[in-house]
Amino acid sequence: MKKRSAFGWGELILGVVLIVLGILTFLFPSGTLTGVVFVYGILAVITGIADIVFYVKVEQHTGFGPVVSLITGILGVIAGALLLFHPVIGRWALLIMFPLWFIFHCISRLAHLPVIRATAGEGYYYFTLVINILGLVLGFVMIFDPMLSMVSVSALIGCYLILTGIDHLVLAVSNLGMRR
Repeated sequence: MKKRSAFGWGELILGVVLIVLGILTFLFPSGTLTGVVFVYGILAVITGIADIVFYVKVEQHTGFGPVVSLITGILGVIAGALLLFHPVIGRWALLIMFPLWFIFHCISRLAHLPVIRATAGEGYYYFTLVINILGLVLGFVMIFDPMLSMVSVSALIGCYLILTGIDHLVLAVSNLGMRR
């Protein structure tokens, strides 16, 4: 039996690539959004095709198919194609949807404050209150300043990529990085 090094080359390479992608995300935020739009476009096309295939298979076995699957499948393919062929429009849609999601999420968390106070205590209650009020303000600011929204989305993605890259680097030099 061969002795193997505890050094994980695959993890090391993946960690470096993720860190580089994270840094590039900070340097080119609009490019990041275009990449995200392409990923969403591809996923929309794939799920749309899956819905259409589901409709056809159910139609073959039962004689009638769920029309909702056919409609959502067609809309999914169309939406995905639009995102793939017009990524600038997709970027602007993402820049509008992200702040709306931020606002609705904060409203939802504020609506849960009585439950949070009862279960988690006063400290977490006030922390959640302050954070979500600030989130509401930030959400409305992002709606009125789309560039802030672009930088926010890109910053979150960049931070995630860098932290995941560091995680892989640590794994590469640990015993867990060893291939068995």
